[in-house]
Amino acid sequence: MPPDVLEVGAPDSSGAGMHWRALEGLYASAPINGLFRSRLDIPGEGLSRITFDVEPDCFHAAGAAHGTIYFKMLDDAAFYAANTLVTDRFLLTTSFNLLLSKPIKGGTVVAEGRWVSGRRRVLVAEARLVDAEGDEVGRGTGTFMRSRIALSSLPGYSGSGGPG
Repeated sequence: MPPDVLEVGAPDSSGAGMHWRALEGLYASAPINGLFRSRLDIPGEGLSRITFDVEPDCFHAAGAAHGTIYFKMLDDAAFYAANTLVTDRFLLTTSFNLLLSKPIKGGTVVAEGRWVSGRRRVLVAEARLVDAEGDEVGRGTGTFMRSRIALSSLPGYSGSGGPG
């Protein structure tokens, strides 16, 4: 089971570490992520951390981040935490539940993802959002399943994932 606290350690040059770096590259290469100021870091198996800069171009009419931004941040963090355990296939989100607990008025937000259960066909992962003041502003839980898409077939995935 992964630890409760995300701690970034030394770079891992093992097969798992190569897979994690390749997932970071996959995130960076996704066209949708060109619209966001964000960065994925995978500190270990079953864990992810995405740092987002939330700016006014993400706001709804009342001056805070739109709910779609919460979903994007939470889904991505949970997805990548789960995909650290799957080295051969791209995962697909099949369901996602979220709780929005505080408006995000801008600034840096960190999405922390953590794998919860499952390793074969269906995986469950959760994520939480923490704002610049250290307050939790949202959380969510997702269910992810293996697709037929080989990670190695995706241009942004440049690592050797090793056996799945």
